[in-house]
Amino acid sequence: MTLVTLFLYMVSELSAVGQVVNMLAGIDGLPVLIVECIITTIYTSLGGFQISFFTDNIQGTMVMALVIIATISIGVETKIDTSLIAESGLLKGNLLGWQLVYILPIALLTNSFFLSHYWLRTFASKTDRDLWTGISIATVVILIIFTLVGCTGLVAVWAGLVPGDDPENPVDGAIAFFALLQQLPSWVVGIVIVMAVTLSTAAFDSFQTAMVTSASNDLFRNRLGIWWIRAGVVVIMVPVVVIAIRAPSILQIYLISDLLSAATIPVLCLGLSEKFYFWRGFEVVVGGLGGLFTVFLFGLIYYQDAQKGAELLLLQQGLFTGDWGCFGAFVAAPVGGILWGFGALGLRLGIQYFSAKKKGVRFDALDKPLVVGRQEGLDDDNQHVDSGVLRDEVVADDSSDAPGIAKTKGRFF
Repeated sequence: MTLVTLFLYMVSELSAVGQVVNMLAGIDGLPVLIVECIITTIYTSLGGFQISFFTDNIQGTMVMALVIIATISIGVETKIDTSLIAESGLLKGNLLGWQLVYILPIALLTNSFFLSHYWLRTFASKTDRDLWTGISIATVVILIIFTLVGCTGLVAVWAGLVPGDDPENPVDGAIAFFALLQQLPSWVVGIVIVMAVTLSTAAFDSFQTAMVTSASNDLFRNRLGIWWIRAGVVVIMVPVVVIAIRAPSILQIYLISDLLSAATIPVLCLGLSEKFYFWRGFEVVVGGLGGLFTVFLFGLIYYQDAQKGAELLLLQQGLFTGDWGCFGAFVAAPVGGILWGFGALGLRLGIQYFSAKKKGVRFDALDKPLVVGRQEGLDDDNQHVDSGVLRDEVVADDSSDAPGIAKTKGRFF
């Protein structure tokens, strides 16, 4: 699921920069995407996460510069047609607005579990105080930037730049920010294009590196050579570029990713609680797939059409349909995932119970796990064992001492 999410983010990143280059420079974005993929592949293969962190710092500087340029552009060049404000209906309450009060928190919260920067910030913090400080600063800065950039969509509509004058080629609302910057002098637009491509490159290399490390450590447990993994990521670049060129909507790509995480993360988070010590990988996998299947079932019942139910998995109709399709999908995914997870739990425990009875052994699937002292040389008298503990084997520590590498292995059944 992490690799699928990274794949979708890579597609959306390339799709966005392709549209920006096409709109601001009037040229085909495909050559830019190909060059970007080649360049990022070369320097991430040589520098790994270290070079990715370096480019992320450049990215932060570029974002601030773009915000300043956008502020100047709106204040000096943009002329708002006040008659379009009421006509647009953007300041009036509507069904979609109230639906987003639920959809956005669920989508963003669950999808954040798949993004590496949250975990990297956690692993990099020496103390809880450092973590809270870093998160607080990032929250304030991101809130300011997103508010400014997000409001450019309203301004672009009220200025008549979105959807534009050409009904056959409307400007996508996802790039309304750059539609405003298009009004600036040509030399400034040139600088903006360079900054936009640099921003995209800095983000894209992080996705590439994250995909390499996730595949190497989490999927193959570091048993496959790193260069084979990198070669696999290079191969994946081909469908990424093809889909990015053909992608109809950046928002749809993000929504698909959000729906995947909404189905998987809630049932996964149950296993992070000590109260659910009996939760296994089987429940997580069945719950995640079941959550997606529940979305299909909801679409089938709501639309009375199997094809539209399947299209709901890809959010083919997007957000702006005026019905309850997208909202229902984001309700069905987490709720269905949890219900299927508990169903899988009951099935697994039932099979294990009857298997134990048949073999004449004690049913121990609900025994609490052994809590093992982490310090070497800890004797048996100092070990704390919960009541009723009779089993759960201790997995040998065969991993390295590198941070972030699990010392134990989870169980699927």
